[in-house]
Amino acid sequence: MMELCACVERELDKVLHKFLSYGQHCEQSLEELLCYVSQLRQELGSAALQGAPLSATLSLVMAQCCRKIKDTVQKLASDHKDIHSSVSRVGKAIDRNFDAQLCSVVSDSVWESREKQQQILQMAIVEHLYQQGMLSVAEELSQESTLNVDLDFKQPFLELNRILEALHEQDLRPALDWAISNRQRLLELNSSLEFKLHRLHFIRLLAGGPDKQLEALSYARHFQPFARLHQREIQVMMGSLVYLPLGIENSPYCHLLDARHWTEICETFTRDACALLGLSVESPLSVSFASGCVALPVLMNIKAVIEQRQCTGVWSHKDELPIEIELCMKGWYHSVFACPILRQQTTDSNPPIKLICGHVISRDALNKLINGGKLKCPYCPMEQNPTDGKRIIF
Repeated sequence: MMELCACVERELDKVLHKFLSYGQHCEQSLEELLCYVSQLRQELGSAALQGAPLSATLSLVMAQCCRKIKDTVQKLASDHKDIHSSVSRVGKAIDRNFDAQLCSVVSDSVWESREKQQQILQMAIVEHLYQQGMLSVAEELSQESTLNVDLDFKQPFLELNRILEALHEQDLRPALDWAISNRQRLLELNSSLEFKLHRLHFIRLLAGGPDKQLEALSYARHFQPFARLHQREIQVMMGSLVYLPLGIENSPYCHLLDARHWTEICETFTRDACALLGLSVESPLSVSFASGCVALPVLMNIKAVIEQRQCTGVWSHKDELPIEIELCMKGWYHSVFACPILRQQTTDSNPPIKLICGHVISRDALNKLINGGKLKCPYCPMEQNPTDGKRIIF
C-alpha cells in the first residue's frame, strides 16, 4: 500500500515542481515586461513634453513592445496549458494504483443508516483535527456540517494543544503547572513526567553557563521528591556542575544538551496527558486509516479469489473476516476470546458465556449443546441449567 502511495506522491511532486518553476518564470517574465514598458512610457512622456511629433524610431519601438507583450502572454498561456497534462497524470496514477471498488469488501449493512454513519465519520474527523492541534479547521468543519460539539469534549484537546505549543517553543511553565496540579494521578500511572520537566529546566540553567550556577543549585531542590526513583540521573546532573566554568558542551556531560530531549518531553507529555484525560495517543481516525492500509490489500485479493473460484458463500460479510489480518501491537486494544468448541471469535451477538463449573464457551455453542433442557459441560461431567450461564465481558 505504501508503495502505491509513493507512486502517486512522485507524480504529485512533479506537478508541484512544475507549478513552482512556472510561478518563478511567470513572475520574472512579467517583471521584465513591466520594466520594458515603463522605460518606453518615460520616452514617450519626454517626447510629448518637448512637443515633438512621434518619431519613426519610437513608432517601431512601440510596435516591438506590443509584439513582445503578445508573445510573452502567449508563451505563459502555453506553459500553463502544459501543466494541465501533468495534473491529469496524477489522476491517472491514482486510478492506476488504487482500486475504486473498495465498497465490495464492506458489508452493505454498514451504510444502512447513512445519516448516522456520516455523523460518526464527521465526529471522528473533528476529533482527529482537535487532537492534531488544527482547532480552526475543526471549528469550521463543525459549523459547516452542523455538528454539535460540546465544550466539555473540546476542552481537553484545547488544554493539551496549548501546553504542547508552549513546549515546542521550549516554554516549560504551562507543562510544569499542569504536572504539579495532577501530581497524584500521574504517580498512580507511574509517570516520570514531572521529574523530566524539572530535569529539562535544570539543563536549561546549565546551558546558561557559570552565571546560572547559583540558580541551578537552588532549583535542584525540586529533585528531592524523585531521589529514590531517579537517583542516578540526579547524580549525573549534579556532577555536571563541576564542568560549568568550562561549558557543559565541552564536557563529558554534553549529551545533556541534546535537542532530542525536547522531542522526548513532548512525546512523554502527550502520552501521559492522554492517559490521564481518557484519550488515546493516536486518534481513532488515524488508527482506523492505518489498519485499513494493512487490511484492504489483503481483503481485495481474497475477494478476487473468491469471485474467481465462485465461492461466494465463504464470506458472508457479517461480523467476521475470511482470514485473520495481522496488525501490529499498536492495533491491539482489547482481548479476544475464541470459542474452544466452534473455533470462532465471540462477538456482541455471540458473547462468551461462563458455565457454573468455570468453563467458558460461546452462546452459539451453548445453544447447540442443550439436550432435553439440560446442558452438559463439554469439558467436565457437570450438568447444569442453560440459564445459569453468565455472560463474560473481558
